[in-house]
Amino acid sequence: MTTRHPDRAALLWAGLTALTAPLTAPLLGQTSWEHAHHYIAPLHRGFTLPQHQAVKIERVHAKVAILEQTARTTLVIDLYNPSPTLGEAVLLLPVPAECAVSGFAFDGPAAEPTARLLPADEARRTYDEIVRRVRDPGLLEFAGARLIRSSVFPIAAGGRSKVTLTYEHLLEADGDRFDYVLLRSEALDQSVPWAIDVQVAAKAPIAMLYSPSHQVNSEKRSAREFRVRLAESGAPAAGSFRLSYLVERPEGAAASLFAYPDPKIGGGYFLLLIGAPAALPRKPAPREVTLVLDRSGSMAGEKMDQARAAVRQVIEALEEGEFFNLIDYSTTVERFAAAPVRKDAESLAQVRKYIDSLRPIGGTNIHDALLDALRQPQTQGALPLVLFLTDGLPTVGQTAERTIAEMVAKGNAVQRRVFTFGVGHDVNVPLLDRVAESTRATSTFVLPKEDVEIKVGRVFKRLHGPVLENPELLTADAQGKLVTTRVRERYPQQLSDVFEGDSLVVLGQYRNEDDVHFVYRGQQGASAREFRFKFSVAQASTKNSFVPRLWASRRVADLIDQVRQSGADTGQPRPAGSDPFADPKLKELRDEILRLSTEFGILTEYTAFLATEGTQLGDLDALKGACQSNLSARAWNVRSGIDAINQSVNLRYFGKEQQVLNPSNYFFDTNLNAVATTAVQQVCDRAFFRRGNQWIDGRLVQGGNLTPARTITFGSSEHQALLQRLVREGRQGTLSLTGEIVMQLDGEVIAVRN
Repeated sequence: MTTRHPDRAALLWAGLTALTAPLTAPLLGQTSWEHAHHYIAPLHRGFTLPQHQAVKIERVHAKVAILEQTARTTLVIDLYNPSPTLGEAVLLLPVPAECAVSGFAFDGPAAEPTARLLPADEARRTYDEIVRRVRDPGLLEFAGARLIRSSVFPIAAGGRSKVTLTYEHLLEADGDRFDYVLLRSEALDQSVPWAIDVQVAAKAPIAMLYSPSHQVNSEKRSAREFRVRLAESGAPAAGSFRLSYLVERPEGAAASLFAYPDPKIGGGYFLLLIGAPAALPRKPAPREVTLVLDRSGSMAGEKMDQARAAVRQVIEALEEGEFFNLIDYSTTVERFAAAPVRKDAESLAQVRKYIDSLRPIGGTNIHDALLDALRQPQTQGALPLVLFLTDGLPTVGQTAERTIAEMVAKGNAVQRRVFTFGVGHDVNVPLLDRVAESTRATSTFVLPKEDVEIKVGRVFKRLHGPVLENPELLTADAQGKLVTTRVRERYPQQLSDVFEGDSLVVLGQYRNEDDVHFVYRGQQGASAREFRFKFSVAQASTKNSFVPRLWASRRVADLIDQVRQSGADTGQPRPAGSDPFADPKLKELRDEILRLSTEFGILTEYTAFLATEGTQLGDLDALKGACQSNLSARAWNVRSGIDAINQSVNLRYFGKEQQVLNPSNYFFDTNLNAVATTAVQQVCDRAFFRRGNQWIDGRLVQGGNLTPARTITFGSSEHQALLQRLVREGRQGTLSLTGEIVMQLDGEVIAVRN
């Protein structure tokens, strides 16, 4: 991986030269920053000395303009002084290591506001001094960062003011990837609303945008310009805002790698980004779409009306010359045509009449309907898609869940993609999930009062013009020979077809420190395409701590789904009172789910008890029992109903397809209500569980020993030495938690008393 730094010295010299003299004169009162009553750190919180009322941060709006490798960040900070007296405060802004202040304005009574970028050593002394005075460890999170400090400014009693600060810096670059970071606290107890608006412009076409830290909405204005927005109200998503963009390669797909080192696994973790390859000049492969419609008696009424509308919508949306068929089923299975037909005026008129003639009656023969769809003759040169809709459990013919799933896996000779739609609660959710995933497709669930037509239309809309079919991701050695031992625990294991605008995020573990060679290949129309990428992991960094956490989320989801799929009905009665976890394989899955949950702070509906105050983190056997009970009662046993749908949604969005950090461990409960917690804090690459006034290092849970061998007191020489060490490791944020921190250090359990 190479790093570009064009004109870095020239850009920074121009900015820093302007800062060699004070920007302005002192403010009202000539109050020095050392004697201020209040400090404002908009990327974290305010710090107030005792007996003084805080100046509050009401809102922060970040406006970012990125042009190639330079970024200009403007923070507009709304302040409020609730005190009946004049308020004086100091603004403290942690910033990237190499930046230049280009603007500072304050709309209070001060004639000439000031701001100063502190050198690294002075920034460190400032952090130390403020932390010592206010007895609050919060700023230690930024102890290794540079610092912009304003002069003290007055805010009228009961008044509001606005601070506008602009700084510029060069983005870190790695090959064709550029990374922007806006430092913010990882603390979950923030309450300040944030809005972030980023304009990105590049000389080359932009292949993809990616934020591992926050959900963003991107708007493509041209091939080289995008707008990315994050608008939050109430409690914002915690953590530094990260945004990366990847420019296109003229020769094909663009790719980049984030690497995090971890000697204990013999290498580290990686996150691979791959943009969709440019489409070939020729027209993309036509689609062959088979709609499989449930017309059992339970579909009568509004559901059947919506299903008919959905079928019409899909067929009407196909382009002239593409192919379609309609299979409808209840107790028996019927077809519109013996094989998919070409769409033209005649076939369209015929299928409209056929759709209008459909009437709901009978049972639900899922097995034979799927079998009929998969056994159709293949349309040469077309991408075969199946949209399978059902509102019930299999009741006719072969009804065993495992048998149906195995039939799909073994009987799909043409490799049709089966997109499943479950309408209502009375569907076998794990079965629909498994059918879809095993055929490179997705499952969708239509809840009561939701519109079937809208849900089907959303899925079908994106299935237009595949740019890469049947993609594979392989690894090779330095000589280009394919090997299987270079990476492991890769997610996803099977790749879906790539459509225009798609991007791929792959997570896994790499072995040793050798370069990693990836081979990405697939079919593009009639042509086979292959792209090769070489990445160095020698400069893997702990600043990429989001990588192992995202990997752990996907790994946990995969393990849970293995438990879930093992509960599939085999067609044989289950012995009364049988314990599925008598199977050693399920016990191994349980233990690994619990280990990853505690080490990485990844909670699911099955391990949410870890955040409960009464749970004894030192009793590993009890934790295993609680985890097993939840997995058995829900993941293994529940197959249908809203309880099953909520599990599917959680596994997909907060696990298997997760691309963005979830620091508050957000998930949906059994009633599809949102649940989150602040009792688990992910800081740097560590996880801590709150118990009263203590924060327990998650790595200690597996050992069961939570008793500190020694205690380090806040502000002591030992504390300073520990902070210096953690700054070097990029883990200083672990000392910013309030209360007592019980952590593992070099195999020893210590307590840091804040």
